[in-house]
Amino acid sequence: MKNKKKVSIITALTLSATLLLSACGSEGSSSKPAGDKDKKKLEDKVVIYSPHGKDILSEFEKQFEDKYGVDVEWLDMGSQEVLDRVRSEKNNPQADVWWGAPSVMFDQAKDEGLLEPYEPSYAGALAEGFRDPEWHWSGTSQTPEVIMYNSKELSKEEAPKDWDELLDPKWKDEIIIRYPLASGTMRTIFSAMIYRDFQDSQDPAKGYEWLEKLDANTKEYSANPEMMYSKVAKGEGSVSVWAMPDVVMLKENKNYPFEFIVPESGTPVLTEGIALVKNGQHPKAAEAFYEFVNTPEAAKLLAEKYYRIPTRDDVKDLPKWITDTEIKPMDIDWKVFQERSDEWMKYWDENIKSGDKEIKE
Repeated sequence: MKNKKKVSIITALTLSATLLLSACGSEGSSSKPAGDKDKKKLEDKVVIYSPHGKDILSEFEKQFEDKYGVDVEWLDMGSQEVLDRVRSEKNNPQADVWWGAPSVMFDQAKDEGLLEPYEPSYAGALAEGFRDPEWHWSGTSQTPEVIMYNSKELSKEEAPKDWDELLDPKWKDEIIIRYPLASGTMRTIFSAMIYRDFQDSQDPAKGYEWLEKLDANTKEYSANPEMMYSKVAKGEGSVSVWAMPDVVMLKENKNYPFEFIVPESGTPVLTEGIALVKNGQHPKAAEAFYEFVNTPEAAKLLAEKYYRIPTRDDVKDLPKWITDTEIKPMDIDWKVFQERSDEWMKYWDENIKSGDKEIKE
């Protein structure tokens, strides 16, 4: 896990001057986009928990600080780790905004009373499926899950085309997987494999059997995404399963030898979200950050530079990789995932994961 705690270099005098100048703008000045909080007094900092990684968090930190004069502190960790941390801090919240996680995790947090409802200014641009009915969270992007492979080690023809092909003995010790219990992405993929039969049988046994066969082919479980990326890129394993936008980003921005296959039988498509932490210490700055990272301009930047597929329906001129990729979403009852995922993952950890496959740091 990568942590970052940044000491503010903006003095109270500078912040006061910035707010004063904002309040005294001329009557003829141009209007601000919906959701801007420039004319409202904000707190001096905002604390973000997020799995989005250093690149995205650093970029929006700088933009937000430049615009508002508010210090941004962020911690980069897996989405399950965020949920666990917000739970542990319930009586003394340290975060203001939770930015990034599958919607099922936000639903869990909502049911546990960890989130503050907030209806953003752009509510009309989100379909009902991309938000909580009471606005405890809203969707920021859509994330299809895919099979990732090292294109120097495998051709497209050689790479697995569907989930069940990963169980072929020829992939033994070729698969490297992010440790599922700390990753919302991996928990979703594993839960989806169980759900395929469970939706009719109401029995997870066949799904557990599938995960046992996958475990037999898995070389190791990496403690964080960066370790998994590095090992697949070096050819220590040639195959993994991960989020499509991340695979494209790593290929285009970091020149990793990665390609992806959209599973032919269908794939879980996550709604990534954002939420305010209940009783956060900087509520006004939190609302401003929530709005700031979800403007059409921010959504377009995230699509073009960081390969996120927006949930807003008013974002124009998206990249071709988004508009041209055909995705077949699995039909999933996400409420079942919310109710069963912890049970399923606990069973995997205690009964399926091979003891000789260390969680590699």
